Amino acid sequence: MATKRISIGIIGTGWMGSVHCRAYREVRERFPESGISADLVACADNLPGRAAAEAQRLGIPRSTEDWRELLDDPSIDAVSIATRNDSHAEIAIAAAEAGKHIFCEKPVGRTPEETAAIAAAARRSGVVTFVGFCYRWVPVVSYAAQLAASGRLGRILHYRGVFFAAYGAPPQGFRTWRYVFEQSGYGVLGDLMTHVVDMATLLAGPVSEVSSQKQHVYEQRPEPRLGVDHYALGSDSDPMLPVDNEDSVYAQARLESGATATFEASRVMQTPANEFGFTIYGTEGVASWQFNLLNKLQLYIAGEEPERIGLTTVFAGRHHPNHARFSADLGGGIDYEALQVIGAHQFLSAIAAGKSEAPDFESTLQVARVNAAMARSWDSGRWEQVAAIP
Repeated sequence: MATKRISIGIIGTGWMGSVHCRAYREVRERFPESGISADLVACADNLPGRAAAEAQRLGIPRSTEDWRELLDDPSIDAVSIATRNDSHAEIAIAAAEAGKHIFCEKPVGRTPEETAAIAAAARRSGVVTFVGFCYRWVPVVSYAAQLAASGRLGRILHYRGVFFAAYGAPPQGFRTWRYVFEQSGYGVLGDLMTHVVDMATLLAGPVSEVSSQKQHVYEQRPEPRLGVDHYALGSDSDPMLPVDNEDSVYAQARLESGATATFEASRVMQTPANEFGFTIYGTEGVASWQFNLLNKLQLYIAGEEPERIGLTTVFAGRHHPNHARFSADLGGGIDYEALQVIGAHQFLSAIAAGKSEAPDFESTLQVARVNAAMARSWDSGRWEQVAAIP
């Protein structure tokens, strides 16, 4: 089979940009039957020296500090945008106008309004788009989606989604860009709640209305030093700067199906590990998953074993979607970077087919509309309909 080679430019070579690079390199090995391969031809980062270091480390032919050079290069088919939220709109809209296919990390802009503008630009240009909602690709999550869609759980009555990430739990954590509205946009609404809503939409269907509250737990944090990350700690003696976006968001929701839901997201909850997950309650069964137990699904289907009451642990294995590409063992686990490889393959496959598939900019716009309704509910104190963004 002839291999279709798709040339990729990476914009942003920090931690996530490096993850994208490694993922693209593995696609041909993990999905050999697809006949698709990614050629990493250039990378860009505005931090002096960082793109050059990444290019040297990975053997990428060219590097630059100006992302516009990648958009001007006719040999580049697609770009991955792994930059800070405040650059998403400028880069993504310019990429769409240049005819480049786009893989952008969530939340695709600082605000729902920016997400809508980015989606509109891509719609006008007709480019293929993709968004890094990587948790969709967990094999047992894909299995849970199959169970829900096939009716094995019965009619879905309630969905519970939670994302508690403790990176902001210590009050001494530096006020990095995620805590600054001008740079990040919303706080956990964009950073964590986007994952919660995307997963709920995948497993239980679209959201129709929400009632939401937000919390500001820490009003200020230490001024960051050059090069620190979101987990680094300052001290009480450091100069302090204000935090101007939310630390936690909670919501009740009604789904278009008639089911109910609760969504919770926080960066300041003290949890022992990344607590992202869901529980789906149906008339015939329950399915529950946590990211910190990535390769296990908790499942109960009434009537299948009448003598047993309780959840069964379903271990990931080769019978679940894409698992055998990374682990041949029954019950052998895969990791976070495997999810990124699956996502990279989905993006490249969409380019080869000439048609975007979720999670693309259009499905992410639906998530943004839910987030916008939550933000309106903070101000109104009422239930708000999920609606188009002006």
